[in-house]
Formats: sequence, structure tokens, C-alpha cells
Amino acid sequence: MLKAVAPCTSAAAARPASRGAPRARGHTVVQAQQGTSVVEQAEQKQELQLVGPEPQRFVVAKGQLKEIASAAFPALMRLGSGAFTSGYSVSLVPDDGKYAVAEIFGSKLRETSAVSGFNRPQQPLVLYEFEGCPFCRKVREAVALLDLDVLFLPTPKDGPTWRPEAIEKGGKRQFPYLIDPNTSTQMYESDAIIDYLFKTYGGAQLPPIGLRLGLLTAISCGLAMLPRALKGSAYKASKLPEKPLVYWGYEASPFCKVVREQLCELEVPHLYRSCARGSPKRQELFEKWGRFQVPYLEDPNTSVAMFESTEIIKYLKETYSA
Repeated sequence: MLKAVAPCTSAAAARPASRGAPRARGHTVVQAQQGTSVVEQAEQKQELQLVGPEPQRFVVAKGQLKEIASAAFPALMRLGSGAFTSGYSVSLVPDDGKYAVAEIFGSKLRETSAVSGFNRPQQPLVLYEFEGCPFCRKVREAVALLDLDVLFLPTPKDGPTWRPEAIEKGGKRQFPYLIDPNTSTQMYESDAIIDYLFKTYGGAQLPPIGLRLGLLTAISCGLAMLPRALKGSAYKASKLPEKPLVYWGYEASPFCKVVREQLCELEVPHLYRSCARGSPKRQELFEKWGRFQVPYLEDPNTSVAMFESTEIIKYLKETYSA
């Protein structure tokens, strides 16, 4: 079960003393599942301590304004691609106690989408990629649109674990590289991956025009990422966890982006539970803690959970930096 504890000012202060032993380099998380999906492992109930300060919606922490402003630029440049799930709509509904984005004159502003009617993968997709790659961003935007769960295995420059493994598996020094265990599909090329995702998990609809412009899409993604150039692209010495972390967020959020950069630089494998606007998974997180806010992180290795980007980044550095 999930157990909330009184918020504290530091994740380290409330963190359990014992931590999972760092995983040996080269030991593949995907292979370690032994027939049990990553989502099933993540959903195996354990007591999680909710640590850190009380989460505040849309509040920029002291000293973080410059970081968040530059992290917001890509979403603006890309016209919000990765902010909404496919078939997004909004309506006023009676207050039924469920998650809603806002309350207006006693009614709730409810966001919905078409993704619940799409084919859903039984196991998370596996994606080798890194945060600073414009071709990878295209695919991440598609993941957000389709509301997919993805096991991200970060491949920053000089990373000793997932980059060599991806090259060994696929035979190329090229990213992103997708593995779909549901269909035994493995593939390169961002445009081909996006087409595959929409045909397989998007109701066979075409990707939006912003993801169908080939080189122009890649160029716009590259230009959008200039303010955060090299963030999330270069490896920083780390200790890998035994189990993947579980990370809730979505591509267009600047608060989520700065956390993903840290996850990538430390090569930390993470099950990414994409929950862009209109995602039904927002209700899942609401049911966990009585609120929805991202970024949100769960670490099954230490049995802690936390909101707030600054707190998550601090935790990742303290726990997984070498």
C-alpha cells in the first residue's frame, strides 16, 4: 500500500537508510524482468514514503527561474506539441470527486482524450535515446500524444551502459532505437518509429502535421532545444539502480524536462508514465495521493516518492551520482 508521511524539507531527511545496491554495469534491466513487465513490477504494492515539501502547482522554486524559462522554450517553439494527448477535449462536468484541471462555479473542468479507445501495449515499449537529441524529441512528442508507457534507457555521450548495449543490439551508433516487446519489433529512424507508433497504438490515424515534416520537424526540434543545448546529452558518473525508477511527466512541461535531463545524464533507467493533458493516467496519480502534479518520481529501490522538480533533482544527485 502507499503510505503518506508528513512532508519534510529534505528528501534525504526522510529517506530510508538502506538503499538498493547499485547494479553492475552492463546488466540489462529489460532482461532482468524475466517475463514480468516493468509496469507490473512498478505496480507491485509496497509502502512508499512521500518525502519533500508540500507540492505547489506552477510555482518556480527560488533560483530556478532561469532553468525553467529556458526549459519552456522548446514547447513554445514546437507550438505545444507533446502537451496534449490525441483527441484532447475539455468540458464542464458536475463535481464527482475525480481529478479535474480546475473548478468553475461549482463544476469541474474535465479534460479527456481519445487514447482510451486506442490499442494499448500490454508491456511498456523500450526506447534507447537521450534528452538532447532532436530526433529523440520527435519520438517523445509522439509518446505524449499517444499516452504510452515507455521504459527509457538513456544513452548520453560516453555513457558506459545503455549506449553500448543499444549498439550491440541494433548494430548502429544511431538514436533513437525502439524495441516493442509486444510485437517483437526493433527499429531505427525517428519518422519510421513515429509512423509505427501511430499505426499500432494510435487508432491507425496519421501523426499530426508537426511530426510529419521530416527534416523540417527535426530542424525545428533542434532549434527549440538550443537554450538547453547539451543538457541531458553528456554522461555524468553514476551508480545505477537495481530496478528502474518510475517517472510521471510529459514532454512539453519545463519542470519535467529539467528532471529528465538529470535522469539522462546519470543514465538512470526509468519507466516513463506519460500523462500529458487529457491522459486518463492523471486520475491514477490523483487516486494515489489525492492530487495530480508532475514531475512525480517513485523509487522502488529506496521506497520513496516525491513531487517537485528541485527535490527530485537533488534526490537523484545524492542517490545516484558516483
